[in-house]
Amino acid sequence: MSRRPMDRWHGWDRDERLGILNGWGVFVGDGFLNVTVVISGFASRLGAPNWVIGLLPAIAGGGWMLPQLLVAARVRSLPHKLPVYRSAATIRTLTYVAMALIAAFLADQPALCLTLFVLAMLLNSLASGVAGLPFLEVVSKIVSAERRPRFFGTRNLYGGLLAFGAGLLVRWILGSDLQFPLNYALIFGLGAAAYTYGYWIFGRVTEPPDPPQEAQGFRAEFRAIPETLRDPHFRAFLTVRLLLAGASMSDPFFAVYALRVLDFPPAILGAFVMALTGAAPLSNIVWQRVAERKGSRRIIRYASVFYGLAPLYAAMVGLLGLGKWAYLGVFLLTSVAAQGFNLGHTNHLLNIAPPNARSRYIGTLNTLVGAALFTPVLGGLIADRFGYLPVFAISLLLCAGAWWQCGKLRRDA
Repeated sequence: MSRRPMDRWHGWDRDERLGILNGWGVFVGDGFLNVTVVISGFASRLGAPNWVIGLLPAIAGGGWMLPQLLVAARVRSLPHKLPVYRSAATIRTLTYVAMALIAAFLADQPALCLTLFVLAMLLNSLASGVAGLPFLEVVSKIVSAERRPRFFGTRNLYGGLLAFGAGLLVRWILGSDLQFPLNYALIFGLGAAAYTYGYWIFGRVTEPPDPPQEAQGFRAEFRAIPETLRDPHFRAFLTVRLLLAGASMSDPFFAVYALRVLDFPPAILGAFVMALTGAAPLSNIVWQRVAERKGSRRIIRYASVFYGLAPLYAAMVGLLGLGKWAYLGVFLLTSVAAQGFNLGHTNHLLNIAPPNARSRYIGTLNTLVGAALFTPVLGGLIADRFGYLPVFAISLLLCAGAWWQCGKLRRDA
């Protein structure tokens, strides 16, 4: 007999439920403050050049990952990592509020508005990087390895449905009579509220202590990088992640290409968010089953295919003049890929990392990949000089390289 939905919910213990609720709150926040659609659209409305638009996701992704090795050195010896998460969450909340206020009151001075907005994003991203490693450490302790695919699948499935609702609101707000910049300020404020809830609920988790470990400091963590890189499974995973990070150079320009080249109306950004979030629930069901039956290696390889198809499809829609509704397929493809990466990357890393070196593996990988996530800035410079299609072509080639390299990933991870 199949379980009722309430029984499924009761199948989780208290800490797992809090972790799932955290994911739902963060997913809603992501719907309102989607960097590649909503924030890029806001910057485009302010007249930002492409390299600045490319800088936005680079800051959001790269700024999150770059401090990971420093964080690993700091938290390694701490028996409890959750206090570090809570402190960083406070800074993240304040910066989201600042972004909403900057948009509301300074948009009539575009240069100043963009500068302060980018600085707030940078501070937020660095704080997120501080919180990211403790988050994964805590999850690895409260959710067993065999339950992680279902745990992240449940977070992503219902979180995606909630984020779809956020996309509906984004579309309604941008299509309403509320004038710029108050429409964007309202969207950013709603995102800040959702994130605050998600951070607060995860801060209530009861974290079991780690066994005592000797504090090594940043220099020791840095000197341990060559040892970590000697692990062939880690090295293969790093290569795939670097190629996919490079392929992200086209992500912020899908929406900008639609607004500036294809001349779509601004309200279409809400539909883009809906496509991103609407595809997530169904794709998560499929990815979860793949994870349970085939492992994370197969997920990453399949997701690389969808990721590479997105820039190809964007170029074809533009060249063939297929219209704005056909263009939604770009965001459906990137959403399917993103959900696969979210599940596959996390599971694969936690599975190949030895328990006594988990922080070092996470910190080393994220720091090295974080530098590569600044390729959208290069993509912006290419777009300013040659147009958007060469950027899309480079992303497609890098995804093909990542698909090829996935064959070297550990098969049982």
